[in-house]
Amino acid sequence: MENKKVNLTHRRLIQLAFITLFAFMLLAVRLYWIQIKSHARYKTEALRQRSEEISLYPNRGTIYDRNLIPLTNANKKNTLLVFREKILSDRNLTDFIMKNTNLSYSDLIDYVSYNEKIISIPLDKIDHIHNSKDIFVTERVYRYSDDNILSHVIGYINKSENRGEYGIERVYDDILANQNNKNSLYLEIDDNQNVFLGGEYQVHGNANSLEPSGVKLTVDYHIQKIVEKTMDQYNVNGAVIVAEVASGDIVALVSRPNFDQDNIGKYLEKDDMSFYNKAIQVGYPPGSLFKIVVLIAALEENMEYLKETFYCKGYEEIGNVVISCNKTEGHGYIDIKEAFSLSCNSAFIQLGKAIGSNKIINMAKKLGFGEKVNIGLLEEIRGNLPMGDEIQGPAIGNISIGQGSIEVTPLQITNLMMIIANDGIMKGLSIVDGITSEDGTVIKAYNRQEDRNILSRPVSKIIKEFLLDVVKYGTARNLDLDHMGGAAGKTGSAQAVLNGKETIHGWFAGFYPVEKPKYVITVLVEEGISGTQSAVPIFDQLVKEINKINR
Repeated sequence: MENKKVNLTHRRLIQLAFITLFAFMLLAVRLYWIQIKSHARYKTEALRQRSEEISLYPNRGTIYDRNLIPLTNANKKNTLLVFREKILSDRNLTDFIMKNTNLSYSDLIDYVSYNEKIISIPLDKIDHIHNSKDIFVTERVYRYSDDNILSHVIGYINKSENRGEYGIERVYDDILANQNNKNSLYLEIDDNQNVFLGGEYQVHGNANSLEPSGVKLTVDYHIQKIVEKTMDQYNVNGAVIVAEVASGDIVALVSRPNFDQDNIGKYLEKDDMSFYNKAIQVGYPPGSLFKIVVLIAALEENMEYLKETFYCKGYEEIGNVVISCNKTEGHGYIDIKEAFSLSCNSAFIQLGKAIGSNKIINMAKKLGFGEKVNIGLLEEIRGNLPMGDEIQGPAIGNISIGQGSIEVTPLQITNLMMIIANDGIMKGLSIVDGITSEDGTVIKAYNRQEDRNILSRPVSKIIKEFLLDVVKYGTARNLDLDHMGGAAGKTGSAQAVLNGKETIHGWFAGFYPVEKPKYVITVLVEEGISGTQSAVPIFDQLVKEINKINR
């Protein structure tokens, strides 16, 4: 009996020992999990309780160019962090800020109007700046570049809601908002929450994540810079598009005037259409560029029109409507090729009357006018083609020379030139290559339209010859590009009303080199003199500058 009691006690002691050991093991695992595996998370939570978190990196994914050059999230600046209520209450601090930035006093007032407790102010210089109880200096990455490159394509966001409002930011808002990699600075403050005690940096997220978070464009950063610089040098408003002939990639798209993506508010009351992407969002009369459409409609119907001779007396009468030619004394007898290169209105009105307005408008539709090209931006418009009663009677006069109610976008003109440069094939134009992961790997390519045969090869060949003649002998003969393979194109001078007054918009659209076209370039200059004087010089400089980086 005594032995049984001893065995029972012994067994219970062993069980207690095992339970105690198991409890210690569980405690050790728990401590390991808290102190080692979850250290970063608990440390961050502790920091959040006693600190102010400052995001040092935009809370949105990156937008890349075709070579994975970041177009956003690449602008690094030394940034001053300061308590909002101290900026104007402390005169010495105010003077310090004014001395070390290029801000005006009114700009500083704008910063104070922000709701954040801690205001971040980009520094233009960093001489003799040291962290103190009132200020903290750190490097911060900003969403947009200082020169706002490609602003009308990238667009902008509602900062308070981190929501895309325009451009690519709007189209791919759900993708770009999916940002995992975020750098933060935790600033410790005292009990009165008005003194910086120190800062600690932390990085969250997984930079190698394959989750969709970025967008890759077809734009070439270097060509885009050339186009923006050229437009600013000429100090003109309007638009330029550069498209790669073989691929259909839009490698540059510029609209002027430009706008500051970080200061949207100051443009809201302006009436200069800064927010409009004039390459896709505004319709313009095409002027003599539309003579390409008239010529194609005629040749697709009957090649015999090439043998026709027209007589220009300096104007053309259609019913009770008189339309002047671009040469007031008239061109006299002229064939269709010469009429095209010299942009004779009279000859093309006669040609338009011969084939009829219905066939011209139907050809325009076939060539993509009156419809969106769909390059990947929601702001694109259809333009306008007259229909029904609008194309009857004397309307053929305006239709034949691209005036009246016809409205096209520079993108649609680019699409037309791409068809001609590609021997009658309509390419699927796009400015978006696809959705990417954090490192720029394309996860899903943009769904382009399939290539379509629009024009017969013989007609395309003739149109190319006519466009080359414009550059050699016609309205664009001041182009000097023979040493780079030459160029072909068409000028246009379109009468329009802008801001309530009549004006002229100058066009030139063409491609180069002539034999194996690489790029189509469309130039629109608002309130210009003519296509010859306003748009052709810009085209000329663009070709020369782009050629330097594509040798």
